[in-house]
Amino acid sequence: MTDTTDVLIVGAGPTGLTLACDLARRGVPFRLVDAADGGFPGSRAKGVQPRTLEVFDDLGLIDDIVDHSTTYPLLGLHVGPLTLPWRMMGRHKVTEDVPHPETRLIPQYDTDACLRRRLEQLGGKVEYGTRLTSLVDKGDEVVATVTGQDGERTIRARFVVGADGGASAVRVQADIPFVGETDESDKMIVADVLVDGLARNRWHIWPRNGGRFLALCPLPGEKFQLMLRLKPGETPDRDPAAIRRLVHDASGRAGLRVREVFWSSVFRPNVRLVERYRAGNAFLAGDAAHVHTPAGAQGLNTGVQDAYNLGWKLAQVLAGAPDALLDSYEAERRPVAARVLGLSSDLYQKLGDRPLAAATRGDEERQLKLNYRDSPLTHQGVANAPVQAGDRAPNAKYRDTSGHTGTLFDRFRGPHFTLLAVGDAAVTATTALPWPTTGAELHVVKIPTGAAPSLTKIYGLTGPTQILVRPDGYIAHIVTADYTAALARSAQTLASPSIG
Repeated sequence: MTDTTDVLIVGAGPTGLTLACDLARRGVPFRLVDAADGGFPGSRAKGVQPRTLEVFDDLGLIDDIVDHSTTYPLLGLHVGPLTLPWRMMGRHKVTEDVPHPETRLIPQYDTDACLRRRLEQLGGKVEYGTRLTSLVDKGDEVVATVTGQDGERTIRARFVVGADGGASAVRVQADIPFVGETDESDKMIVADVLVDGLARNRWHIWPRNGGRFLALCPLPGEKFQLMLRLKPGETPDRDPAAIRRLVHDASGRAGLRVREVFWSSVFRPNVRLVERYRAGNAFLAGDAAHVHTPAGAQGLNTGVQDAYNLGWKLAQVLAGAPDALLDSYEAERRPVAARVLGLSSDLYQKLGDRPLAAATRGDEERQLKLNYRDSPLTHQGVANAPVQAGDRAPNAKYRDTSGHTGTLFDRFRGPHFTLLAVGDAAVTATTALPWPTTGAELHVVKIPTGAAPSLTKIYGLTGPTQILVRPDGYIAHIVTADYTAALARSAQTLASPSIG
């Protein structure tokens, strides 16, 4: 049996599900397959950063995520008989430019479930129990062989995306080197447990008891996530009785008891990054492209944003945009992954010798300042402005020429490009826009002079300006003159050559 589609996504974790949701809302045919029999059962990645919350807002599942999550509790550092309160991250108030300022605590199984529900609303589904066994790139398409409950079948697709984790079959089949190392001498047990004798208002940490690092974080609901770093040379034992004994010994608390173990895994520091994100018609995203330590809650977030960066580009090329647009995926995302690998490795190293430093988070982890200023897709900007071309486009209030009031995030939400024309001269220049008739539409927001003072301040505008915002919420260009020429230039790289 042979099936055809535009995009084959292998792996239905947060990365693959995000990509599927984005393609589904764009009307791009895809298949999403996963070798597992069902969704991932464990908590593993449990922090969703503010920038990822903005992605989920755009994809239409932010309310579901918030309903299944909480803000992080204070840490409770257990030092001998004392429990010291410690704030891991500062509290951030909602502001006009950042409507989702706090990192949310949500176990991965719930994040996945929220994404699956949204995918079903968009008409998509996951084909579980379906394993990729071979992949051949024919130049104009890929031919994949998959094996499932109904036997072996062939899927022909224009593109394939490997979102299938650190042991990615797509990466192996595409022969992309995965450079780095795994430290087999350093092991940590991660598990979802029920615990008696422990308050749920703290993320409890025993930094060095008995030569082990122990942490128990209360998840939404009743479970705790256990992280237990073993002594050098200690053999991990995931039997529930062994986990109970290890927790008892590391905590030194007679009244603390692990009542039930739902899921467990052994983590080893595995820090790797692919040499390239693309091989012909095959792409890698998430853990298939980069793996690192769990410190800092960066992995899931980086994978989700990989998918968010790639989805609109795949759709645009399928609609006729230049193939070079897809090369920008690696140019933009690989430097981000390299930086995240360094950040998480540094935090993980501090667990052993500087636990308080490891338990401190700053703005970098929130990922709001990640930018693509050096991207080949980023064109003109305005010197010395607080927001530059390549940056995340902040939210702001506005009033347009028709008297409508709203926020920019409401206008950005969806699979389109957005052109902000701020100031009378910039509005006048929107009468004839050079934009293709195929692919993602261009939505224009016309804001007269003086109608959006906070927007002007947030973006640092000093006169009439046009700002082109990509479908993933990053700024392609900011111009104060030659508006039509700037838009035509961006259209050449971002869209189909058929100008309407």
